[in-house]
Amino acid sequence: MGKFEKEAKVLLDAIGGKENVSAVTHCATRMRFVLIDEKKADVKAIEEIGAVKGTFTNAGQFQVIIGNDVPIFYNDFTAVSGIEGVSKEAAKAAAKINQNALQRVMTMLAEIFTPIIPAIIVGGLILGFRNILEGVQIQAFGQKVVDGVLQFTKDGEPIYKTIVDVSKFWAGVNHFLWLPGEAIFQFLPVGIVWSVSRKMGTSQILGIVLGICLVSPQLLNAYLVAGTPQSEIAKNWVWDFGFFTVQRIGYQAQVIPALLAGLSLSYLEIFWRKRIPEVVSMIFVPFLSLLPAIILAHTVLGPIGWTLGQWLSTIVLAGLTGPVKWLFGAVFGALYAPFVITGLHHMTNAIDSQLVADAGGTGLWPMIALSNIAQGSAVFAYYWMNRHNEKEAQIALPATISAYLGVTEPALFGVNVKYIYPFVAGMMGSSIAGLLSVSFNVKANAIGVGGLPGILSIQPKYMLAFAAIMLVAIAVPFVLTMLFRRLGLFTKVEDEAVKAPQAEALTEAKKSAPLADLVEISSPLSGQVKELSQATDPVFAQGVMGQGVLIEPSQGELLAPVDGIVSVLFPTKHAVGIVSDQGVEMLMHIGMDTVNLEGKGFTAHVSQGDRVKAGDKLISFDIDLIKDAGYVTETPVIITNQDQYQADALGGLPRQIAVGDALMTATKI
Repeated sequence: MGKFEKEAKVLLDAIGGKENVSAVTHCATRMRFVLIDEKKADVKAIEEIGAVKGTFTNAGQFQVIIGNDVPIFYNDFTAVSGIEGVSKEAAKAAAKINQNALQRVMTMLAEIFTPIIPAIIVGGLILGFRNILEGVQIQAFGQKVVDGVLQFTKDGEPIYKTIVDVSKFWAGVNHFLWLPGEAIFQFLPVGIVWSVSRKMGTSQILGIVLGICLVSPQLLNAYLVAGTPQSEIAKNWVWDFGFFTVQRIGYQAQVIPALLAGLSLSYLEIFWRKRIPEVVSMIFVPFLSLLPAIILAHTVLGPIGWTLGQWLSTIVLAGLTGPVKWLFGAVFGALYAPFVITGLHHMTNAIDSQLVADAGGTGLWPMIALSNIAQGSAVFAYYWMNRHNEKEAQIALPATISAYLGVTEPALFGVNVKYIYPFVAGMMGSSIAGLLSVSFNVKANAIGVGGLPGILSIQPKYMLAFAAIMLVAIAVPFVLTMLFRRLGLFTKVEDEAVKAPQAEALTEAKKSAPLADLVEISSPLSGQVKELSQATDPVFAQGVMGQGVLIEPSQGELLAPVDGIVSVLFPTKHAVGIVSDQGVEMLMHIGMDTVNLEGKGFTAHVSQGDRVKAGDKLISFDIDLIKDAGYVTETPVIITNQDQYQADALGGLPRQIAVGDALMTATKI
């Protein structure tokens, strides 16, 4: 009888039986099920099983946390259930059935925008700086004069000069910075279509050409469409084919048309590759893919995007002036950030302009500024939690600054959408702020600077109320982001399913290990050691798998921290377990999500079942390769049999440590 045979039978019944399991696999710490009907899983009964440390659902997989014994449990489960385990990719494919539309859209957006994050961050900082130079009116500079005439708003309020109005130097800087700002954001569709082609494995140069065809100077700039009369568009901005015309509209900064155009190009190329002989494919495949994609973009896909924008405009105007405007404020506050993702937010400029003309001010712009602040606060909370992680800090801090200055794309695509929980926290904070803004009838004189400087656009009598609401938009997302991370809500966790290792090695290692009262553990790595609670993965951070520390390595050598037996060595070589001669069970997990590298950059110097001495080389790993692939190298060093041993770190944290230095003690409970 297997060690976990009884528990495995209970688990099988609790998840709804064999007929409810579409696929099963496991990773370094947990069983991963793809269930046909997740409602049939009795979570309470599952979590009462002695070997189970917790459950959660992520990316369509129902995950049962087992711990270091997961290889043995997995083998016993497959034996009693008669269900054959599948590979990581097969489990992922099966799990897509359980993913909702929002999860799939978020995943796609993250994969497409990840390669262009550096450009978005730079562009966000540039545009945020330009917002301050040309958008902030400063009363001390005096009233603005054009051709000898003092300038006033439609309400008769004076218009004051900005920095660019009083300084030739800063006016020149502002003018120059438009060049990279325009290149990054107005031509964003070029990057998007390229990234779609890259993701789909099709010709990237065709993607670039298609993207250029969406933003060509031959087209009416998307930013000018709302202010251009339809009669002028019909006369000057069409392709005239005699018996029909097609509008020559550009899609600068538009996401939906670019995504759809890129996907159409990729699928056309894939279609023609399968049907056109290779000897002539170089001629016909590009032509039959690119030209139809351009036609679709300007006749079907682009107009769909604009139609969606017009629908949005109508809804927003009715919401701001209707009897349930407070509800509209909450909904718009929550949804503005998703609108930014789609590019539809540009259509709100037309609504703002109309409100200023008709009502002497706009209640929409204050909510937009508050949404900027809320998403900025969410990414700032993410930065604060990961401030010791150089890679994450380099992305999160500039994105925070950019969002606080009114440009949220770097925050959204660089962090919040990628990790989901900051995005949700930002939406919730923005929703509350939007409700308050509409309830207090806050209005702006005109479209101004977003983010924190947005208060300068608010009508004076509403400034105090808006300042208080800004504090809500700052505090609520910050607190919620940290709370979601701590509770594991809306968070992504490592996806590291691997082939089952030899379970016998783990069993034999435990049999031969008598328990000692106190065991000193040396550091397996050189680098910075810090609290385990700072781990990216909440399962490690919350101590579910065991207690210990987190090390940010400075060198790519993992050495044995104790004398013992290698109990688990994963095929991807990113994680290794050791049972010490005194009975301490340890797990060292190099990086997060590094299983996706499938062993690339890792070299194992031991095999499962080998006896090692403290200081023996276990695994060599390429830190630069891991970071270049987009993964963190933080390494949890934990004691997994925490029911038998208490882990206590030695010295203050965080601190620098050298390999072989005293790291922590394990005290028998």
